[in-house]
Formats: sequence, structure tokens, C-alpha cells
Amino acid sequence: MRAFTRLAAVAAPIDLPNVDTDRIIPARFLRKPKNPEYGRFLFHDVRFNADGSEKPDFVLNRPAYRSAQVVVAAENFGCGSSREMAVWALEAFGIRAVIAPSLGDIFHQNCFKNGLLPVILPVAAAASLRGQLHEIPGASVVVDLEAQTVTAPDGAVHRFDVDPFRKRMLLTGQDEIALTLGHETEIGAFEARHAREMPWLVTD
Repeated sequence: MRAFTRLAAVAAPIDLPNVDTDRIIPARFLRKPKNPEYGRFLFHDVRFNADGSEKPDFVLNRPAYRSAQVVVAAENFGCGSSREMAVWALEAFGIRAVIAPSLGDIFHQNCFKNGLLPVILPVAAAASLRGQLHEIPGASVVVDLEAQTVTAPDGAVHRFDVDPFRKRMLLTGQDEIALTLGHETEIGAFEARHAREMPWLVTD
């Protein structure tokens, strides 16, 4: 998992509330294993026409937002089904942070597990950010995880909260498996002691 520390990047505004995970990635693409191809599936049915051509009005198809690494969304982004592939698609496209007034609970947790930073800001702050991104297409925001701040194009600084454990995992680029493997020596010692002290519980 890639570490997240500080990101200064183009941000794309998505004004529609209640964008669910089926819109982020349609269910028919969920059979595929995780790979960079998932970037093609992001917002597929609202990003592409039936013939595969791009819909020019969709925000991520506009030249100013093609390199976006941040999405600034409206309320309840990532609601709906628990599919982790919604986060895979965002990550494969190049998105590193999602900012919104609220996020689907499971989507929020899946972001942390895949190296994306989910940022919750007040409704007014998120709306202000989106407004600035519409006014200045291609504008950047700065997301600083260590300081727990988002700096808007106009220079306004918005502070956000994040769970300390999740923050440390992102800063170090660790998921739960990597964290567990970091204690491999202690785990091995426990298993050896367990086998000596309770041999009747050990099976071949």
C-alpha cells in the first residue's frame, strides 16, 4: 500500500449527492481481480457512451480535471453496496483522496485499507471547495495528513479529524496484513511456547 503524507494536486468537483458504489463502478466489472485496468471502469456508465466514446460533459473527461488526484464530493459519497472495487477503481485512476461532508461507512473504511485518504469536512466547507474548483478548473488543493488540513485554492485552511491508528497506517503505508507481519517474530515465539505448554492442542 502506498503511503500518504502530503498531496498537492488537481481536484475534481462532483456535486451530486448520494453517489453510490454502483455508479462509481458498475456491478458487471466486479469479477476481475485487482489490477490497473480498474481505472477504465471508474464511473463507467456516466463517463462513456454505449459505443465507448467519452461523454465530454463528465467532469473527469474535461481537460482541466483529467489529471485529478482528489475528488471533492457532496453528501453520502460511496453509499450503497460494500464493494471494495469502488475504491480500487478510484485508486487505479489516480485518485489519492476523497473529500466530502459524509461518506458511506464501508466505503470510508475501504479507503483506508487501500491507501486513499477519506476526508470529512463540514457541508459548507466542501461546497466552498467545489465552487472554487468550478470557478477555476484545474485548480489544486493541498491535503496534508500529518497536519490534518486541507488548503483550498483561495488559501483557506480546513482542519479535519482522522482516527490516530488509521492515520499512522496511511503515513507508513501499511495495511492490516503488513502490520501483522511486522510482529512475525513475536507471533512465532508465541506459537512455539503454545506448542510446548499445550501440546495436546497442536495438530499436524
